[in-house]
Amino acid sequence: MSQFLLRHDNSPELFQFGQINEFALTKNSSIRLNSFNDSCSEYLRFYYILDGKFDWVINNQHHTLYPADLAIILPGQELYAEKGYLEIGSLYWLNLHLNLQGKEDKNSLSKWSSISSPEFSSIKKILFFNKVPVVSRLQDAGSVFSMLRNELFNQQIGYVTRVNHLLDELLILITRKLTQQNISQRDFPQTFLNLEEALRKDLSHHWTVEEMAALGGLGTTAFSDKVKSYTGFSPMSYLINIRISEAIKLLKKPNANVTDIALDTGFYSSQHFATTFKKLTGYTPSQFRKNNT
Repeated sequence: MSQFLLRHDNSPELFQFGQINEFALTKNSSIRLNSFNDSCSEYLRFYYILDGKFDWVINNQHHTLYPADLAIILPGQELYAEKGYLEIGSLYWLNLHLNLQGKEDKNSLSKWSSISSPEFSSIKKILFFNKVPVVSRLQDAGSVFSMLRNELFNQQIGYVTRVNHLLDELLILITRKLTQQNISQRDFPQTFLNLEEALRKDLSHHWTVEEMAALGGLGTTAFSDKVKSYTGFSPMSYLINIRISEAIKLLKKPNANVTDIALDTGFYSSQHFATTFKKLTGYTPSQFRKNNT
């Protein structure tokens, strides 16, 4: 298994794949000082350890990676070797051009992926809000990297479709493992607190139960049952309560526009906001503002 480095700007193997910036396999048989200090990137980066032990700093946190571990580095996050060099060992890495926070550009997911838009929205949120950037013992990812290498170098009929499918498979594998790993490491109350934090950070998004369940690492039925047991509300009712509580804070600011408040807190219109607000508080937004400012 020979090492290689493919870059989109100068490797013909990647010319068909605008979403892949870099794909490489390195086999480091000796320590080379200052060999791993490219700390920041605009790309979503995955590093899969084949053999060896690596001490890295990811987003200001120390992590030790072992064979079959996979590191996830989001755009803008730092990555560097804690010791200042890349340790002895072998690893794959893959840099993808995927916008995790805004709208997709010319390399949009829809141009190459079979993942539906709602499912990819869930994948992005799982990756973006994930607190632990290392997935442990993900052997299946190693198989995906190996198949990607074979498809790119052999270029048999259908290889473009196959490479795109393998990238989909990798994203799904990683996010499924993340949710399983996270749910096994903490009880539901902590999961619930993290979910609420994620919801409050993006209240203007029209969340679905499926998306919320994915962030909690559960299926929709199990998630709905746990939320009902924990709060007394269905997931959507609980979400509406969060929206209203945030709207109350904003209404106390005299210069905030009511329509802007409605849209910023995830309501479809000012009328939808007013109807829901009165149902839950007994006041219209204007009446509440008059009595509380």
